[in-house]
Amino acid sequence: MKGECLVKVDPERPEREALERAGDVLRRGGLVAFPTETVYGLGADALNPGASARIFKVKGRPPDNPLIIHVEGPEGLWSVASSVPEEAWRLVERLWPGPLTIVVPKDPGVPSVVTGGLPTVAVRSPAHRVALGLIEAAGVPVAAPSANRSGRPSPVTAQDVAEDLDCEVDLILDGGETFFGVESTIIDFTRDPPVVLRPGPIAPEDVERIIGVRPLVPPEARALATPERPLAPGMKYRHYSPDAQLVLVEGSTNPREAAWALHCTRLWLENELGGGAAVAVLASEESIEEMRRLGLARGGEWSLGPRRDPLIAARRLYKLLRRLDREGYRAGVVEGVVEEGIGLAVMNRLRKAASRRLAIGEALSLCRRGVRP
Repeated sequence: MKGECLVKVDPERPEREALERAGDVLRRGGLVAFPTETVYGLGADALNPGASARIFKVKGRPPDNPLIIHVEGPEGLWSVASSVPEEAWRLVERLWPGPLTIVVPKDPGVPSVVTGGLPTVAVRSPAHRVALGLIEAAGVPVAAPSANRSGRPSPVTAQDVAEDLDCEVDLILDGGETFFGVESTIIDFTRDPPVVLRPGPIAPEDVERIIGVRPLVPPEARALATPERPLAPGMKYRHYSPDAQLVLVEGSTNPREAAWALHCTRLWLENELGGGAAVAVLASEESIEEMRRLGLARGGEWSLGPRRDPLIAARRLYKLLRRLDREGYRAGVVEGVVEEGIGLAVMNRLRKAASRRLAIGEALSLCRRGVRP
């Protein structure tokens, strides 16, 4: 990558000079990639339709896939929203800055290119000093999807951004690795009760504790099939996918069962792909340890962390999906996680990234049907 595109900044005390330079790029209609607490974003002046349109071109993003607008705090909502329901306001007062995006009616001044032609707008305030400093320096709300090629795993480091976009971006602020590793929770407040459009670090039970109402979390199939136009980023198109084929094994109840299911699926994939294809296994610490104990491990087993801590899985997920491609694997088998807390977000991303999904029984039956070591 060309060195002049990337500027290192202190994530805790970002240098004012770097922020002012980046803010000037945004005001002039340019694009700046920057870290947030979730993933790296690709930012443009949200009120400049030409600049926002350039995001779609650089990412290869479909024009009907809305962008999230980033603002400094709750008061920044009024620069892009025409109205804010009371429940939404109570929530952002408690959780902003933070990994929460709300969908509300848009202000007429927000270009339709940003909202994918919808009358609503998705807004959040990022909990990252570099991101907030950039918004302040630019003096404008910043439209920013993830800073990757559309459909690829989201970037959690500046190097991930450079790998996908290089100097098609005017400036990349390198503030180190992001914290959560998956994108923000999106809640639609134009519906009653509110609806989670994309799971993220803020769980439905967290929302209920604050506003007294539990948002609906529709089944994935229904959420994806509903509108011709997606209501929020990530609802309509395949996302988060490595170039390598990814098979998700869901529903394991214990590490021994999971170890055999992952092993059978890997053998099946190797037979399907042929030619000595390399297949990695992404799984919990416990399942990998069980594979070793049973003599099923043979290299290429990568840990998503302990089963009891889905936050570690979230933080490792995109790094491991990118690792599949960097190390030349043709496929990967990934173990599902428990759908609690941020585990909802991890499973949402895995289901969108996977080219095939197997229930635990289906995976085990692959060995019974004749696939053998």
